[in-house]
Amino acid sequence: MESRDVILRPVITEASMADMDDKRYTFDVDTRATKTQVKSAVEDIFDVKVAKVNIMNVKGKKKRMGRYEGYTKKRRKAIVTLTSDSKEIKLFDEE
Repeated sequence: MESRDVILRPVITEASMADMDDKRYTFDVDTRATKTQVKSAVEDIFDVKVAKVNIMNVKGKKKRMGRYEGYTKKRRKAIVTLTSDSKEIKLFDEE
């Protein structure tokens, strides 16, 4: 699996934006990705040093549309902590 296949997208929520001040970034990753694959992918794509990686599986929520019901897509979320001497990841263009 290549680096761009492991990291799918950054998670942009109020809580994850607050964690960016402490150099903690949240990403949606492939459901088959391991911690070591996520660490090497983040270091390769963003050119930073990773201190640790926490991964959690998020179950799909139950949704209804009239009498039909189903589940949203399950996903895997990774919280990546960078080292203190590492540079920050720029997710947005700041002008």
